[in-house]
Amino acid sequence: MFSRFFNGFAINRTTIAGWNLKIVSQRFNDFFNGFFYKSMCGIVGYIGNKNATPVLMKALKKLEYRGYDSAGIAVYSGDEIIVKKVKGALKNLAERITGEVIPYNVNDEQFDAAEQALFEKTGSFINGGLGIGHTRWATHGEPSDTNSHPHTNMDGSISIVHNGIIENYAELKAQLQSQGIVFKSQTDTEVVVHLIDKAYNEEKDIFKAVLKVIHLLEGSYALAVVSKNYPDRIICARKESPLVIGLGKGENFIGSDVPAILEHTREVYYLGEKELAVLYSDHVDLFNYSGEKIIKQPSHVDWDMDAAEKGGYQHFMIKEIHEQPKGLTDTMRPRIVKDNSGKPVDVYFEENKMDDAWKKANRVVITACGTAYHSGVVAKYAFEKIARMKVDVDVASEFRYRNPILDKDDIFIVVSQSGETADTLSALRLAKQNGLKVVAITNVVGSTVSREADDVIYTLAGPEIAVASTKAYTTQVLCMYLLAIKAGKLRGTLSDADATKLLCELETIPAKVQQILDGKDVIQKFASKQFNKDKIFYIGRQFDSATSLESALKLKEVSYMHSEAFAAGELKHGPIALIDDKTLVVAIASEPSLYDKIGSNMVEVKSRGASVLVITQDNSGAFEGKADEIIQIPECSSTLASLLTVIPAQLFAYYCAILKGFNPDKPRNLAKSVTVE
Repeated sequence: MFSRFFNGFAINRTTIAGWNLKIVSQRFNDFFNGFFYKSMCGIVGYIGNKNATPVLMKALKKLEYRGYDSAGIAVYSGDEIIVKKVKGALKNLAERITGEVIPYNVNDEQFDAAEQALFEKTGSFINGGLGIGHTRWATHGEPSDTNSHPHTNMDGSISIVHNGIIENYAELKAQLQSQGIVFKSQTDTEVVVHLIDKAYNEEKDIFKAVLKVIHLLEGSYALAVVSKNYPDRIICARKESPLVIGLGKGENFIGSDVPAILEHTREVYYLGEKELAVLYSDHVDLFNYSGEKIIKQPSHVDWDMDAAEKGGYQHFMIKEIHEQPKGLTDTMRPRIVKDNSGKPVDVYFEENKMDDAWKKANRVVITACGTAYHSGVVAKYAFEKIARMKVDVDVASEFRYRNPILDKDDIFIVVSQSGETADTLSALRLAKQNGLKVVAITNVVGSTVSREADDVIYTLAGPEIAVASTKAYTTQVLCMYLLAIKAGKLRGTLSDADATKLLCELETIPAKVQQILDGKDVIQKFASKQFNKDKIFYIGRQFDSATSLESALKLKEVSYMHSEAFAAGELKHGPIALIDDKTLVVAIASEPSLYDKIGSNMVEVKSRGASVLVITQDNSGAFEGKADEIIQIPECSSTLASLLTVIPAQLFAYYCAILKGFNPDKPRNLAKSVTVE
């Protein structure tokens, strides 16, 4: 029903040269598993006197918004750990366990009822009072049954689920393989279960084994471990990925988020950084990473279920707006190459082989639809300014119908959050037919766009639930900036010093986005005065004109207010005829050399009765007296300011929707992914 983050690392150039290329590839392919409060996947666990299977299935349903590329459970039946896992949504797992199929021709209400009934029936097929489960958002490798969690050791006596990323996965895997361990999957998680198995054979104690292994792991993780030899406990560990322990009567629970356990209890432990827990049916023991017992008081959760799924936010849209600092960080960090002093010097895309094709390319052609198209418009300015490359940007829905002129030396970029947009896929296929190199930018691993393109760059925004895209857009724009910097270096049009300057500034962007979010009350207050305007016009110049397009679209999508975007200089060529006292003009002004020009536009519309909001980094008073409200963003070069100026516009659109009484998560007539033409 829902549409379909990580403390990455910077790569040392010297290190790359010394790595085995296969290991490098493995390391990167398995790097992107998410972390912190917004990790990609969801894990659950149960121990008690009930049948664990339907409890786990229902708990996973509450976390399906965290990912639904695959799902699985591991339940101790009394004799063995039974593992069932499958590619796709949770319903696929229920169908595989029961052998029954939910009809496809039912409405949403009927589907929900049938799904819940099937969850209950799973208990008739797998029975046991101990189990763990997992729902996955794939961030490397195509979703598959084999790559699904839980993962087990070779004899099936130990099973684990994992949310996070093991950074030293490749090295650990190579060591285990040299010792005869055979791997079934491509995941980093399977490394952990084999390490635990090895440590258990040495320690003869499952808790000591887990404690030993977590000291070997680099990265972020929330782990839940069950062992056939210890059927009375679940062992958990947490580092930088969330984990909640639910306290019941004669039963206890685990979940990545509160929704997983809210049906059963409101008394919880929030497992702290570098802490472990051992769950029994009648109590829970907590430990630090030294293996010492610790004492903490449980917390009481008073959220309702809807609020819990949204992390306490009123809507997914505002939650996802607030997730942008992390999404930008996650998308950026694994791509930035640093020298031995820690200075960023280059861009590296493991997924995208930027080679001679980029050096000899005549131009870049970008096609996309909607919000993704607007990221392409920003990219046009970025590539032309940073890499000095000619760029054409096309709406994908029109591209193939106009018999476009394509050259085999063009670089063809398609952008799609879902990777399934029908018009974008058609444009991609036309480009391939003409022999062009195609690069895809998408948020979904294994999507059709990612499979059919020659190269793919993943935005690591995590699942985006709200229909109106926010964090996917800013991570798309970020990928374009990184591509432009890399292309400039390859083509010799961007000096090393200028590249480093841009990369250093990019690293500051997430914190600046957070600064804007911290000051959102000003935007909310302004929206409360303006949400009844008949017309809203967004204006800007250069990069800001591109941001204006996305800003106007966001307002249309969620508030249903009539909004349009114009290059500011075009106002006097017609649109100014529409200006009156029922109009709001939002001016986006990030380029100091054009403040006088945009200021003149503001005076023009204000003299005709319009209210004016300006989004700017100016702190010199350039717009004093010309605007009714000035939203000041942190200081930033105009080249990269598109990552900041759009944030107030997203917030304004959200607050207008709320003030009008609309649900911004589900705007009328719109779908998250447009899979038909």
